Amino acid sequence: MNSPQRIWVFIEQEHGVAHPVSWELIGAASRLAQELGDGVVEGVLLGKRVEPIAHEAFLYGAQRVYMIEDPALADYRNQPYAHGAVSLARKYHPEIFLVGATTLGRDLAGAIATSLQTGLTADCTELTIDPEKKILAATRPAFGGNLMATILCRTHRPQMATVRPRVLPTPEPESTARGEIVREPLGLSEEEVPVKLLRLISPKEGPRVAIEYADVVVAGGRGLGGPEGFTLLGELADVVGGVVGASRPPVDAGWIGYERQVGQTGKTVRPRLYIAAGISGAVQHQAGMAGSDFVLAINSDPEAPIFEVADLGLVGDIYEVISELIAQIKAAKKREGASDG
Repeated sequence: MNSPQRIWVFIEQEHGVAHPVSWELIGAASRLAQELGDGVVEGVLLGKRVEPIAHEAFLYGAQRVYMIEDPALADYRNQPYAHGAVSLARKYHPEIFLVGATTLGRDLAGAIATSLQTGLTADCTELTIDPEKKILAATRPAFGGNLMATILCRTHRPQMATVRPRVLPTPEPESTARGEIVREPLGLSEEEVPVKLLRLISPKEGPRVAIEYADVVVAGGRGLGGPEGFTLLGELADVVGGVVGASRPPVDAGWIGYERQVGQTGKTVRPRLYIAAGISGAVQHQAGMAGSDFVLAINSDPEAPIFEVADLGLVGDIYEVISELIAQIKAAKKREGASDG
């Protein structure tokens, strides 16, 4: 009888808090396990005093978690984390190994794949099992997002892929779910790690909001005409409790940073409200915001493709419409505050 095929998910955490992409990947792994027919979903967890996260992983669908707890893993450094993950893979031989395409995940996945001498499909937007070969089919944007490439790792194992946050849905947690924790040693002492963490320097502008997990995103496009348009969008975002995003053209023009880009070659968002201001709505942009609950489009061109996916569209001068929106929302909040008093 063949042993079950292990589908591994790297559970990313920082100071005892799991990154949400970990649960998204466990949900995807559960689906892949069903497609394989004999797959088992397992997590890989490294850190210091992180056992509560292992129990959290069971709620989202992990059946087993391989856990390494060690003081050398208190903060992320590539060498000890890669050493731990590679030693686990060599011992337990996973068939598939999924990692979030975060800053940490991208750094770690490449080191793991290199050590294991296997392939890695980076920045994926879709995962499935090839029905004929029964291996992972990982799809990612190619040539600047102008086409999608599906990549197979036919001969080397594990089959590895990094997946963008928010591309995949988060499964509903099952409060009664339980699983098995397998504890393993790191096998590496602090003295053997040449990189030392001296201190963390926070950004001067304060903590950054992860745009892909925002409930409200106010995004601007080429139609804003220049970087000054994003100052107005920032004001709108403030009054609606959201964050500012952008399509690719303003990022390419240097009007706003890449970390704000939404689309096939940027980030994927799933907010409750997505406001698209001056965005034409090319397919590449729609790929990054199609999962939004409600889309409000503002554009001077009534034929803009964005209106085809919008729940509500406003045609008019972008600056006039946004300024009026800000004024009306502020007035409504003022009336609400007066009535509460």
